[in-house]
Parts: sequence; C-alpha cells; structure tokens
Amino acid sequence: MSTLTDRPNTALLVVDVQTGVVGEAFERDRVVANVATLVGKARAGGVPVVWIQHSGENLAKGTDEWQFVPELSRHDSEALVHKTYADSFEATDLEEVLARAGIGHLVVSGAQTDECIRSTIHGAMVRGYDVTLVGDAHTTEDLSEWGAPTPDKVIAHTNLYWSGHRAPGRTAAVKKTDEVSF
Repeated sequence: MSTLTDRPNTALLVVDVQTGVVGEAFERDRVVANVATLVGKARAGGVPVVWIQHSGENLAKGTDEWQFVPELSRHDSEALVHKTYADSFEATDLEEVLARAGIGHLVVSGAQTDECIRSTIHGAMVRGYDVTLVGDAHTTEDLSEWGAPTPDKVIAHTNLYWSGHRAPGRTAAVKKTDEVSF
C-alpha cells in the first residue's frame, strides 16, 4: 500500500492524449483505443478518471492541437489538470485533486513515454503513490533522428524498468490493458 495514509482509492490518469501530442505517435490508434478501454473500465468501476492536459510554447492552450483526441471524451464531472511541465504534479493541483478523493494508487496511461509519462510515474512514486503503468496504453513519437532509440524500444525499456521499480512502502507495476481491473 502507498505511504499516503488514509488513501485507499485508485484513479486512472490520462496524460496528454492530445491531438498535437499523439498525432505522430507510435501505434497511435491502438494506444488511443486502449486508453478508451481503460476509461470505460474506470467509469464502470466507479473509479475516478483524471485528465491531464499539457500546454507550452509548442502546444498553445485552446488550439486544435491542444485538444484531447476526438476518440476520447472527458465527462464534466471528471477532474481536469492543466500542466506546463513534464511531471503532472509539478506546479499543478493534481495532488489536491487526488487527496480530496483519497487516492493512493495511480493507473497511468498516455503520452509521451520518454517525457511526461516517465516524469509523472517517478513524480508519483516520490510523492508516496503506488503506480501501475499500463504497458500497452502509452506511446511516444519517433525521436531516433536525434539519437533516441526507436519508439518501440523506448516503450519496451520503460515497461521493463518500471516493472522492477520499488521504493519503501510503495509498489510499481506494469499491466496490459486487458489485465487492468478497477
């Protein structure tokens, strides 16, 4: 159990599944479909869905690219957290949103694997949360032109190291979409 006392609940985080973020992402359609499945499972199980939406100099607030992909729709009752840093906790109200709902375990999906997903899962673990990364529900664009591994390797490596990640009193796990239950 997480190191956060009196936080027995779980939430699904949908991180930056925005038109301009996943437009050129690896296996975009499959990943977005998996995120949609997770959202449906969370809603059916009465588990909060928390939507994270990034903005910055290359992703201007209010533009078409800033919007969530059309395959996903946020309910008005679901929390929306706006961010400007890779870590979804940094300079946002995410911690307050989770605290109010008694959340101690996060199930994480979205984009980009090598930036906002990694930063958010590590940020959550450091803050005391148990974190399950959904291994087939996160993606990234191809940055190999600049020396990065190809997206399939970035995703596989992130899943590999997160599956073995541990911290005192906290757990990390990687599950596939069909293995996640709320």
